[in-house]
Formats: sequence, structure tokens, C-alpha cells
Amino acid sequence: QVQMVESGGGVVQAGGSLRLSCVTSGRTYNFGLRAMGWFRQAPGKEREFVAVIARNGVTTKYADSVKGRFTISRDNAKNSVYLQMNNLKTEDTAVYYCARAGTMGPVITSQAQGYDYWGQGTQVTVSS
Repeated sequence: QVQMVESGGGVVQAGGSLRLSCVTSGRTYNFGLRAMGWFRQAPGKEREFVAVIARNGVTTKYADSVKGRFTISRDNAKNSVYLQMNNLKTEDTAVYYCARAGTMGPVITSQAQGYDYWGQGTQVTVSS
């Protein structure tokens, strides 16, 4: 079994920054062999893709809405993935989830169906 715990959420004013962390525990021996992603879900909306990072820690992909403001990174030695969020906007308000790719390999995906384990989420609220 795999457990994933996000942290770092909170309330911030528009234009501010937050750094989310996600630590994986349990069956993590292959953490470095899979892509890791971040998704978010705002009230009344469907869960949407935010960012993904390949197992090499170099290849990344972002949603257009966060490109240039958010940065995803990972530390395989710590079984962790991070999301640095700068210049936050009110529309970034949501619960943020980290997720583990369902298959090992170099491929990255923005589709939620491609992930098999999810964290419980951390709330990010951006005030105007």
C-alpha cells in the first residue's frame, strides 16, 4: 500500500506564494521510477490537471493556467514531490492533490486516469 500526504496549503493574498509538499510512504521502493503529478479541485468544479514531472526530474508539463507561475520538482531520495506556486490568483483557490502515475516508465500524462494513488488533499485559498 502507498500513502501520500500533502502539506503546505493555507490562506494567502493574491500575488503571494505557497510551496506544497507531498511525501510518499509505504511501498515507495519504486518512487523514482514513476511520474508524479499535481491536480486541483475547486468548489463545484471537476478535478483538473495542474502539473506533472517525469521520473528523471527534468521533463515537466503544466496546465496553461499555471504555466510560468508554478514549478513542480521532486526529490527521489526523500520520496517527495513539490509544487512552488508564485503570483497566486483567486482562481487558484482549490484543494490540491498529489498523485502517483499508475505505470512505471518515462511517460508523463495529464489525464487523471493515469494515476493510481492520491493524497487526501491540501486546501489553498487565495484572497483578493
